[in-house]
Amino acid sequence: MWKTSAEESLAREIFRKSKDAIDVEAIKDVRENSKKATKVRIEVPWGHIAGKWWGPQNVRPILCIHGWQDNLGTFETLIPLLPQEFAYLAIDLPGHGFSSPIPHGMNYSAYDFVWLIKRIQEIYEWEKISILAHSLGAILSFVYAGLFPEKVEFVIALDALKPKIMPDLIDHVRGLISNVTIEDERNQRPNNEPPSYTFDELIEKLHIGTYKSISPEYCPYILSRGVRKSTRYPEKYFFNRDGRLKSFTHLLIGQESCLLLARNIKNTPYMYIRAEQSIVKLWEEEKYLMEVVEEMKKVNSNFHYCPVNGGHHVHLTNPTTISGIITDFIRKYSKASAALKAKL
Repeated sequence: MWKTSAEESLAREIFRKSKDAIDVEAIKDVRENSKKATKVRIEVPWGHIAGKWWGPQNVRPILCIHGWQDNLGTFETLIPLLPQEFAYLAIDLPGHGFSSPIPHGMNYSAYDFVWLIKRIQEIYEWEKISILAHSLGAILSFVYAGLFPEKVEFVIALDALKPKIMPDLIDHVRGLISNVTIEDERNQRPNNEPPSYTFDELIEKLHIGTYKSISPEYCPYILSRGVRKSTRYPEKYFFNRDGRLKSFTHLLIGQESCLLLARNIKNTPYMYIRAEQSIVKLWEEEKYLMEVVEEMKKVNSNFHYCPVNGGHHVHLTNPTTISGIITDFIRKYSKASAALKAKL
């Protein structure tokens, strides 16, 4: 799970000091949940993908993919509530958490992250892949399922469904190119460090930065894999995600292509859980999302649209809201359980 023993010590310190600062029982829970998972390191050409594996080792796991600038800590409260006869492999995307960043001189692209799903499927030699994904991870999964429906067993999408439509596309791309140049140069400066903060400040930054989607008591789940200790200022820490992610190249796909992808997912069981109080509703005009929802309802009898009460990180801050419907979905559509029962 951790790249080094120093990072493991830092993660433990995050939990200890965060509990001192805000006194939450959630910190105890995450320690216990982490003990039940196995550290995973997936070798890739630019380094490695860090992950955690919950559940039996003799069954194909459900791949869990987090959102933009989060890490696999986002699933720490949900996975323990899901059926324990199944396995779950949560990963940190490149440049997030404890996974390797991409090489200098390059930028992050959602297209490469879609390719990463295929790469992981091929590394493990899975004939089919099952996915539980949040936000950006859910969008990546929609594209992957639309491109390779024959390779996907099912998808559970948490509070995102499709690539958003950007009416100001030219200005958007111009800004990305300009900003990534600045971040890439910063990354290559000797002894460069991003701004550093105290634990209380880290919690406040994450809470506000997610539009209060992650309440303070749940911030340590993300921070445990999301910060490094400053070498300049004792008792301060900085976010370890790659600065180039702020200029991340999103999936620049038009609405007609989104509808075509939706039509391709006609035989794949698919659950879209939409948080009713989520900031995601402001991403794009409502009509674009609902057109895809209606198209998937029309072509796919196994498409489930599930609005729930909660914010963008409801799966982290109030997982019991959705754990039941996810459990029912997995047990209904996963064939991995049958294979497991045959082996037991």
